[in-house]
Amino acid sequence: MNESWMNSISPYVRAARVMESSLLAGEWLDQDHVYTYIDQGEAEFFLNGVKFLVQEGDVLLMHPCMPHIIRSTSAVPLVQYIFHFDLYYDEDRLSSNQAGGLRLGIQDIVPREMQLADIHPLSHLQLPDRIELKRRFMQMQKELLDPTFGGTLINKSICLEMLFLFFRNQNLSKDTEGKRTKGWPLIEGAIHYMHHCYQDPLLSNESISRHVGVTANHLSYVFKTQLGVTIHNYLKHVRIEQAKLRIIQGKQNLTEIAEGVGFSSIHLFSRTFKTNVGVMPSKFAAMQSALINK
Repeated sequence: MNESWMNSISPYVRAARVMESSLLAGEWLDQDHVYTYIDQGEAEFFLNGVKFLVQEGDVLLMHPCMPHIIRSTSAVPLVQYIFHFDLYYDEDRLSSNQAGGLRLGIQDIVPREMQLADIHPLSHLQLPDRIELKRRFMQMQKELLDPTFGGTLINKSICLEMLFLFFRNQNLSKDTEGKRTKGWPLIEGAIHYMHHCYQDPLLSNESISRHVGVTANHLSYVFKTQLGVTIHNYLKHVRIEQAKLRIIQGKQNLTEIAEGVGFSSIHLFSRTFKTNVGVMPSKFAAMQSALINK
């Protein structure tokens, strides 16, 4: 792929949202680029008539006016991190769209906005990049809901990082396709155990290692070497992601959520949440409420 376009783009982020839906089915046609990260569930995406089976960790990058049909195919809700952007800031186009809600056709899109039209639209992110994507996404969403000085520049930089993650993992997928991960049975057993027992505040490297039948040092080495993240940080990731889902569902207060996902205190939960997500859990809850109202 010719990379010369990368030297000139100056992205403008229009909107960002976390979307949780059950039995999702529908057809969309957007006027801007749509970057969609699948955080949970599985679905069929039909892009320009081509079917893609997507699952947790996948990213889809759709150019303007690309018809896409989505059908959820899993029993759990489909959770998507979605943001819309232009490759170049165009004040006239932005103001006309906002003022009149004008629906543009492919013939109305300027050629420079179609530079990604020929790319393969699917990429699968490695675990450390998934964690980083979600952390940066929350920063993007915060800037859109509660703008600060330089927020547009911050979101421009985050958008460029997201595009980098998309293309880098496309290349990684090609390089590692068909290669079996060393020590995968141990890693898989540890991951399954953490997802099953994350509510236990006493869950530790030692108890996880005992469950899979190896020493803590050996499991820690295999896990970090193959996945690029420590067991401790992965467990924090699982707990925080569960907490975010519970906040979005809105059925529990923050103290109940902290206890329910395995934190020994609301203070430790709040500090860990802020470190991993970029905002306090109360701010995250307010952001989700504002998105719903908007």
